[in-house]
Amino acid sequence: MIIREFKRPDIKRVLEIETSCFNDPYPPSILIDIYNLGAGFLVAQQDNMVVGYIIFWIRYEDEGHIISLAVDKKYRRKNIGSQLVDYAIDIFNKCNVREIKLEVRVGNRGAREFYKESGFEEKKILKNYYEDGEDAVMMRKALKLNFTNKPKD
Repeated sequence: MIIREFKRPDIKRVLEIETSCFNDPYPPSILIDIYNLGAGFLVAQQDNMVVGYIIFWIRYEDEGHIISLAVDKKYRRKNIGSQLVDYAIDIFNKCNVREIKLEVRVGNRGAREFYKESGFEEKKILKNYYEDGEDAVMMRKALKLNFTNKPKD
C-alpha cells in the first residue's frame, strides 16, 4: 500500500468511498474547495486504486483537525485507516501541533472505538452537530512537542 498526496483525478474514487461510508457525504465542490484551501489530503492506494483517504488541517497555530477519514468497506480491518491517521500525526508533529481534534457521530461506535485505539479521548458532546440533528462526540489527542523542528530565535 502507498500513502500519497491527493491528486484531482482521485476525486471520482474519493467520492465513491465518501458516498458509501457516510449518510451525509461532502459534495465534490466542498472536497475540492478544502483541497484548494491547503488542507492536508492524503489517499491510500493499493493495486493502483484509491482505497481510503484522510483530510486534515491546522486550524490554529498549534491545533490540528481531522476533517474526514474513510476507507472502502472492502479494505477495512487491514490497518489502512490507522496508517492514514499515523501519517497525518507525523505531519502534525513536524508542524509542532500540540493537539488534534475531530468530531464523530455519537452513533458511530466503530469510529469512536477506532479513534480511542489511536489515542484519542472523548471530550464532550456537541448537540445537533450534523444536518440530520444527530449529536457528535468531540475527540482530542494531545501530541508531544517536537523541539527538533522548532524554529530558533
